[in-house]
Amino acid sequence: MSSSAEKYDVFQAIADPTRREVLRLLSVEEMPISKITEHFSISRTAIVKHLHILTEAKLISGKKLGREKIYHLQPEPLEELHQWLAYYEKFWSNKLSMLKHLVENEDDSDIKVIKTGSDQKME
Repeated sequence: MSSSAEKYDVFQAIADPTRREVLRLLSVEEMPISKITEHFSISRTAIVKHLHILTEAKLISGKKLGREKIYHLQPEPLEELHQWLAYYEKFWSNKLSMLKHLVENEDDSDIKVIKTGSDQKME
């Protein structure tokens, strides 16, 4: 597959911290590439490549306004990411609840942690 035919998905697009920062900037306001570039210490060419990947993933789009192209966020594809992360939230919540319980009951010596597969329970 040639690089021009390569398509990027949401997960590939957000894998890079620069692209995540571009998304954050565009979540605040629409911007031309010149204004986006001001926020980074990399070349305009590098920003163009990042914008291309974000566009391929349908996370941003640009509209021509005079001589400039104004980019704006399209957050809908982030729903796929949200759904994927929501599944794992139950694991984080459980671990945080256990930590809270352990910290609050630090002096209790009768707390036992039982390991069960990939999770732990307290008795």
